[in-house]
Parts: sequence; C-alpha cells; structure tokens
Amino acid sequence: MPVKTDLGLAGAVVLVTGGVRGVGKGITAVFLAQGAHVVTCARREAATEAEFVRCDVRDEEQVSALVGGIVARHGRLDVVVNNAGGAPYVSAADASPRLHEKVVQLNLLAPLLVAQHANAVMQRQAAGGSIVMISSVSGTRPSPGTAAYGAAKAGLDSLAASLAVEWAPKVRVNALDVGMVRTEQSHLHYGSEAAVEAVGKTVPLGRLAEPEEVGACAAFLASPLASYVSGATLRVHGGGEVPAFLAAADVNHREDS
Repeated sequence: MPVKTDLGLAGAVVLVTGGVRGVGKGITAVFLAQGAHVVTCARREAATEAEFVRCDVRDEEQVSALVGGIVARHGRLDVVVNNAGGAPYVSAADASPRLHEKVVQLNLLAPLLVAQHANAVMQRQAAGGSIVMISSVSGTRPSPGTAAYGAAKAGLDSLAASLAVEWAPKVRVNALDVGMVRTEQSHLHYGSEAAVEAVGKTVPLGRLAEPEEVGACAAFLASPLASYVSGATLRVHGGGEVPAFLAAADVNHREDS
C-alpha cells in the first residue's frame, strides 16, 4: 500500500536496519515511495531497491563504518529506523544463557549502538534528525516462548523515551509497538494460510498488518508532520487483543430484556 500523502521526506537520507525482508522491507518501500534515499543493511547480501550495505548491527566497528560511510557518500543522515531484531520461539526454561544474551543484544543493545552513532551525526546537522525504534507489543504484554525478546522490547520503549530527553532538541526519538504482521515468514509463526487467517481474526480489525502499514507509521514519525512528537510510543496493533475472558463470559451476549 503506497502512501500517497506527501510527508515531506523527499531527498531525505534514511537508514533502515534489517530493511530487506519482512517488516523492514515494507518500511523501506514506503520511504522510497516518499522520495527518500534509503540505505539498508543486513548481515548477508540481499536484493533490494535501496542502497545496501552489509553490516552486523551488534558490532561497533561495523556500525561506525556504516554510519560514517553514509555521511561520506551523502553528506548527512536525516532518519534512522532501527528495525533489525527478532527471536526464535524457545521456552525461557530451556533457552541457554547465551541465547538470551544474543536476543537482548540484537533487540536492545544494537538499536542503542546504531542510535548513538546516528545521534553523533545528527547533533552536528542544522536540521538535526529523527530516530524511530521498531518495538513490539511483546514489550507491553506477556511474551511466552520469547520472554527475553519481550523484555528487550520493553527496554527499547524505555530507551526511546530516555533518548528523546537526552538528545533533544536536535534529535527526535520515538517507537512503534508493532503487533502481528503478515510477512513472507508468517507461516513459520502461525502455520498454514488458514491458521494465519484464523490468527488475524483474533485482532479487532480482523486481520494481520501489512509491512507497508508499519512503514507508513514509521515514515509519519520521521517526517516533519510529527515535528512536535518525541518520546512517544505508537501502538500499531489493529486494536490489540480481545480479552480472553470475553469468550468465556455469557453475560455480555444476552439480549436486553
């Protein structure tokens, strides 16, 4: 779903981490449609319409080279969307300490690292810059099977709010708490297409989000239209989840006498 409204991002230099597949690919597509110059990165080479740089965002030297290279080639860095993240489904009792460490590093410490390097550039720019953290509803509700991921995303929400205070007024920092999204890997999480549809019906809006819908929200927060928005967390979850107790209760289903 291309965003037809002009958000004032034409010519902006934008970094989208992990922007080559899934939600990140949708984010990249929206910024490109807005006329921004998008640089994206991943640990492995991938086909993309954006400028691609191979980078492990957990590695300080690689992140420094990534941001420094963008500034050297384009003269500035206007927007960062910290999208790279994720975690396998593993019970907290069964997951190794090493796995928990890697999950927290990717979903919390890596976004902080990228943001630090971006902020150092943005503070020197007359127009400053904008950083958007792609967080998750897992940070605000129980996250069984991905407990460390949920904890890291809760930390990411807190981080965004703190950085917004520390780095103002030059740099705005916001977060998106994203719910379930239909991607090329949805079947790995939910099973068959029928299962994906059934899971979508548990959302008040009746479906999973499309990656570009997340991208539209990220682009809005990064744009001049959100010039007075900083330290905010926007929930992009289709209304969230219908409380489980409602399915068991019968009092709300009775017709008025």
